[in-house]
Amino acid sequence: MAGHGTRGRSGGRPTLEEVAARAGVGRGTVSRVINGSPRVSEATRAAVEAAVAELGYVPNTAARALAANRTDAIALVVPEPETRFFAEPYFSGMLRGVGAEITDTEMQLLLTFAGSARERQRLAQYLAAHRVDGVLLVSVHAGDPLPDLLAQLEIPTVISGPRSADETLPSVDSDNFAGARSAVTHLLERGRRTIAHIAGRSDVYGAQQRVGGYRAALEEHGIEEDGRLVLSGDFTEEGGRRAMADLLAAEPGIDAVFAASDVMAAGARQTLRAQGRGIPDDVALIGFDDSAIAHHMDPPLTSVRQPIEEMGRAMIDVLLAEIEDRRPAGAPGHARPRRRTGAPRRVVLDTELVVRASA
Repeated sequence: MAGHGTRGRSGGRPTLEEVAARAGVGRGTVSRVINGSPRVSEATRAAVEAAVAELGYVPNTAARALAANRTDAIALVVPEPETRFFAEPYFSGMLRGVGAEITDTEMQLLLTFAGSARERQRLAQYLAAHRVDGVLLVSVHAGDPLPDLLAQLEIPTVISGPRSADETLPSVDSDNFAGARSAVTHLLERGRRTIAHIAGRSDVYGAQQRVGGYRAALEEHGIEEDGRLVLSGDFTEEGGRRAMADLLAAEPGIDAVFAASDVMAAGARQTLRAQGRGIPDDVALIGFDDSAIAHHMDPPLTSVRQPIEEMGRAMIDVLLAEIEDRRPAGAPGHARPRRRTGAPRRVVLDTELVVRASA
């Protein structure tokens, strides 16, 4: 048997026909075994697998994908400038999770940015040609045209966080509301009473949920919200610096700050230090994400941990299920998508408050 090695009769790569001849079955049977069809007996499957091993047959996945009207590719689309992608730990964590989960599949991952109108137009043209089987959308703002475009193109899509409570696309998110409420509750239970919130962008649903959690914790402890103590920092370090300066100008007696990201908390810390405020003695500080920034700050930052890598993994799982749902029953490949009925898949993962010296 060894003499047959990895070469077929022609001396080149073994063919599907040669595997079929070796196994004593038809070409279609070999194809079903390779594609994992259950409509094959165990004895036949064993014979085909033995022939594959003996001949060293390697399936031509590109040809199979083309024949099945499938690309075996997924696009990870980030509707943000590249500078923000590389500056924020959230994105790198999401990419790690997606990358780890996709290694167990035959899918290729394409990373693309769509932060400008020109980039969105170019992406739309690319996707309209159905060059990917599905799309992961990370960091979607309300009013972004990409989700609706993907729905019109009938491309399976999963987003990292819904655009609103009425989201029509499948989504994966962390429990932003509960995470924010736990952070502010922690501050209140330690006697802090003038608690400011540096919020994210108001057109991001997750940021809205964090504001909601902040307000809920205050209400549960009988504290009336002071509208001056909530300002947006736009999820950037510079935004956190500016917001903290404005908050102190409006209310010098602030004794705690909950920032909607570790990056903004780092900016807030710089302002507090510049104005001579000690952390946590004068002002307690909590962030959100539990990124590497939290570990390396001085003092180490108390932060709400959201399982970002797990979110990335879950997005792949949901997207593969969406792709499979849209294939006609019994088809090995991706035929014209069928519209799914019923509510979209929605995964919400738990958060956890990690307490460190800053609070």
